[in-house]
Amino acid sequence: MNRNHVALFHAVAEAGSVTGAAERLHVSQPAVSKQIGELEGVLGLRLLDRLPRGVRLTDAGRLLAEYARRLNALEGEAARAIDEFRGLRRGRLAVGASTTIAAYLLPQVFGEFHRQYPDIELQLEIANTRDIQRCLTDGVIEVGMTEGIIEEQDLDSRVFHQDELVAIAPPGHRLLGRKQVMLDELCREPFILREEGSGTRAVIEQALAARGLAVKPIISLAATETIKHAVVAGIGLAIVSRLAIGLEVKFGSLAIILVKDFEIRRPLHLQRLRGRDRSLAVQRFENILASRKDREPL
Repeated sequence: MNRNHVALFHAVAEAGSVTGAAERLHVSQPAVSKQIGELEGVLGLRLLDRLPRGVRLTDAGRLLAEYARRLNALEGEAARAIDEFRGLRRGRLAVGASTTIAAYLLPQVFGEFHRQYPDIELQLEIANTRDIQRCLTDGVIEVGMTEGIIEEQDLDSRVFHQDELVAIAPPGHRLLGRKQVMLDELCREPFILREEGSGTRAVIEQALAARGLAVKPIISLAATETIKHAVVAGIGLAIVSRLAIGLEVKFGSLAIILVKDFEIRRPLHLQRLRGRDRSLAVQRFENILASRKDREPL
């Protein structure tokens, strides 16, 4: 197979259309169509179904698209390795993080990294734990930072911080007038949880299950900020990271419910693909993360 043909096919698969791929690559649409046709001729297989709007991958196309994506990621890794010889004067660092870490921990770390290495492009993928781990195994990102962990034999993981989850309610909620609330009473309240696949949700459900309890969510939401707004609106209670509610507690729009004999602490994990050498950019990033932990609370 011609490598250029595969690269063009990858662009078409990513864009979902020949036109979109041509615009992204700054080449003509007929040129892209011609080379995709040549690739299909060499393989003896149809890779795309041409639709009135865009294209659809055939079964053979989906198979090739997966390998094309891996080749693209490998080329990026090779380019970044060469960049290291230039002393971090150029290059890219791709980090993935689950939402709480991305919103409340990474801005300070990214800010410090950019001050030290202004020519390195920073890329952040925000997703739940399962998707971050998939990005690592696919080579889309170099470092993953997650609130939960799903066992994955291809990944190395270590704890870089300990977080605490707390129950929150809007001001004036009846449970806030008590010095302590029993856990089973808390669980009878209407609850708002993160979506399935969220590391935060998994930690909460495991902690409650250990006590023989569970909550039935009246709604599941994919972002901590949305959950906080829903709690303020009186839709239900929630359990969130203490990291996420500093301003709300300070200004009185949310309050922490004190639950008797119940504490959820969770490790935050730094994950990388097993067997993959740490790039120089990754080493510098991890050094900054460690130095901020030593200097001030994350």
